[in-house]
Amino acid sequence: MPAPVSIVIPTLNAGAELPACLEHLMEGLSAGLICELIISDGGSQDETRAIAQAAGAEWISGTPSRGGQLRRACAVARGEWLLVLHADTRLAPGWADAVAQHLETGQGLPAYFRLRFRASGVMPALVAGWANLRSRLFGLPYGDQGLLIRRDTYVAAGGYPDQPLMEDVALARRLKGLTALPSAALTSAVRYQRAGWLRRGGRNLWTLARYFLGATPERLAKSYSK
Repeated sequence: MPAPVSIVIPTLNAGAELPACLEHLMEGLSAGLICELIISDGGSQDETRAIAQAAGAEWISGTPSRGGQLRRACAVARGEWLLVLHADTRLAPGWADAVAQHLETGQGLPAYFRLRFRASGVMPALVAGWANLRSRLFGLPYGDQGLLIRRDTYVAAGGYPDQPLMEDVALARRLKGLTALPSAALTSAVRYQRAGWLRRGGRNLWTLARYFLGATPERLAKSYSK
């Protein structure tokens, strides 16, 4: 039986984070889950391409737009399932068993990982707790929680829209039955540490509210990256 999962990672100058992300995927390779690794780049000027090529990844390059990068990569993926990750996300040990169990018993439903930050303290726990609650109650996991989805389900839902921000929310809103995997995605806390946990968390909530109120992803991206 061929390996069922295509790993898809969008990148833009991800040289500092990508090696650890790939290292944490090795258990999935050993378990026979991963059939290919696709890196969809938006014009990196650092060592991202060299790292991807050393890992044997298929390299796709194009206009920088996370939604567009993901759309291009998912369009060429050959696996029965897609596992979409951000380059600064590291899957916790044991993730391969959780994914294998879901493929066997999850009734084909899309799934995501529980969020944890690579930082200690009360605020990282609170912000991650809110993200996990939002995902469970409203079916809105963000991209840093990963997305495991059958390729035919992804296609039927229309895929990722070509937009620079909220591409994950746009797709999640079209999916039914999103479920949490019993494993964690360990994501970078750098943006929160730079801006402050309350300030960054509040900005994210405001960005989501503005998106639901009709602000364009292009406009939101300009303020989000600051």
